[in-house]
Amino acid sequence: MAQYFELHPDNPQPRLLKQAVALLAGGGVLAVPTDSSYALACHLDDKAAADRLRQVRGVDERHHLTLLCRDLSELSTYARVDNRQYRLLKAGTPGPYTFILEATREVPRRVSHPSRKTIGLRVPDHPALQQLLELHGAPLLATTLIPRGEDEPLNDAQEIRTRYEKQVAGVLDAGACPLEPTTVVDLTPMGSGGAAEVLREGRGDPAALGL
Repeated sequence: MAQYFELHPDNPQPRLLKQAVALLAGGGVLAVPTDSSYALACHLDDKAAADRLRQVRGVDERHHLTLLCRDLSELSTYARVDNRQYRLLKAGTPGPYTFILEATREVPRRVSHPSRKTIGLRVPDHPALQQLLELHGAPLLATTLIPRGEDEPLNDAQEIRTRYEKQVAGVLDAGACPLEPTTVVDLTPMGSGGAAEVLREGRGDPAALGL
């Protein structure tokens, strides 16, 4: 049965977040709120947890997973970023954007895209998730919580608890999230002089990035 954490939306209780971090350390998959919709998240370096995350979400190894980072400096540890890419990243973080970049060696090969060696990265703008990341001390591997066979992400913690209580280790309830996934922007063409490409338009406005 999933543990259920009721968090204050603006000032989440550190005691509860530390319990959630302990679940991550033990290999658990959590349902966490973000500034777009809910996401499934787990420890980056735990292969079994990553496999479990994909199983719950119903995706294979070709599905782009995302690293949730605390800030831009942490993001640049896990992705190769040039000056043009950095300016665009700075305009969109923190916020509801996922950026596709070339992964560095810090990213386990099993979680980067198998043919492109790329990874999705984002810096979320959500108090509970930001504090969870801070207490965890490292990025989390994540994917938008869209049920198998459905098109829309989930944004209500009570519904997630009902539907996934036997599949995840914990659910963080900090109030309802927006019902849109992130806007996904591929920055890899910029590395060879090309232009960034919007792969999915979601909650983040591409115009805010000049796209």
